[in-house]
Amino acid sequence: MEKVLIIDDDVALCELVAEYLEPLGFQVETVNRGDTGAERALQGKHSIVVLDVMLPGLNGFDVLKRIRETSKMPVLMLTARGDDVDRIVGLEIGADDYLPKPFNPRELAARIRAILRRSSSEQIQEGGQRISIGDVEMETGTRLVRRAGEVVELTAVEYDVLAKLLRAAGRVMTRDELSKDVLGRSLSPFDRSIDMHISNLRKKLGHQVGVAERIKTIRGVGYIYAQTPTTQGE
Repeated sequence: MEKVLIIDDDVALCELVAEYLEPLGFQVETVNRGDTGAERALQGKHSIVVLDVMLPGLNGFDVLKRIRETSKMPVLMLTARGDDVDRIVGLEIGADDYLPKPFNPRELAARIRAILRRSSSEQIQEGGQRISIGDVEMETGTRLVRRAGEVVELTAVEYDVLAKLLRAAGRVMTRDELSKDVLGRSLSPFDRSIDMHISNLRKKLGHQVGVAERIKTIRGVGYIYAQTPTTQGE
């Protein structure tokens, strides 16, 4: 049974979500303060965190920062509808995805399932492959990424986006293709999720590899990784 930690100060919303998720097979714990929520999340007893931005004690961004200091646990941010700044900041800090409020509990369940399904399927299917592209090396069995021999800390979504790009190195991957493969959903209008994850990867890996642009934007289409893949089984 997957354990979901919901950190939100809206008690009625927490109760509603728990009533919807529990019959679907999820075990739900709710916390109404940011500081307490951060403590519970860092105990490592949950499969995913659903985190609101506006919280007493500690805001959602600070909670996410604390989680990301030591954990790659998936985090789904809840943001105010139309508040692009909150979405961008959350994704920059390391949120896996976001869902604007108000939301349909069915959509929340679908997002949670997509994130958990992606994480579990990657662990099962990847086996012990190594992908080496230029100065970047990825060990799929351990989900470890190195650039020029140095370990690069990536969130779960950043890792999955990079894996897709490396495997498709030399050809364009569309934004919608990346969203479907990694986030488990089609992009909606003005959705910048994939763009923000790409931006984070560029910051962590460097914008250039030699004289080439590492991850090139193909305007109106998607992205292309600038090397030819070499994949080896172990």
